[in-house]
Amino acid sequence: MSIVQNKKAFHDYFIEEKYETGIVLEGWEVKAIRDGRIQLKEAYVIIRNGEIFLIGCHISPLKTASTHINPDPARTRKLLLHAEEIQRLIGKVERAGYTLVPIDMHYKTGRIKVEIGLAKGKKQYDKRESEKQKEWERTKQRLLRAK
Repeated sequence: MSIVQNKKAFHDYFIEEKYETGIVLEGWEVKAIRDGRIQLKEAYVIIRNGEIFLIGCHISPLKTASTHINPDPARTRKLLLHAEEIQRLIGKVERAGYTLVPIDMHYKTGRIKVEIGLAKGKKQYDKRESEKQKEWERTKQRLLRAK
């Protein structure tokens, strides 16, 4: 069951591989995510000291958040992967033009998971071409429905 998707990632990048990761969250963040107060649009993933972090993911705290904590909506959150998967990703990201982007956040057996993608940036003409392709698919569907 998907919580939030990063549709902008598919517009800006060619997604070549996908990985499902766990995420380290605080209690108030889990409650806010369950309430749908999350945004992945400007988020990205970096590798630092052999660990993977999600940066720019904005989780708005609930109004009823506890008074003894100071929620930081845009804090850096650690992603959880096996060590060999991280090493494989480090090797691929170091190649020219590849980056890691969050694609989707969803529930899996009661836990919140983040799907990240190994992506290569699109050029402007690639973006225009994909828009033309989407428009053609919509037109095709309309014509088929009209018959």
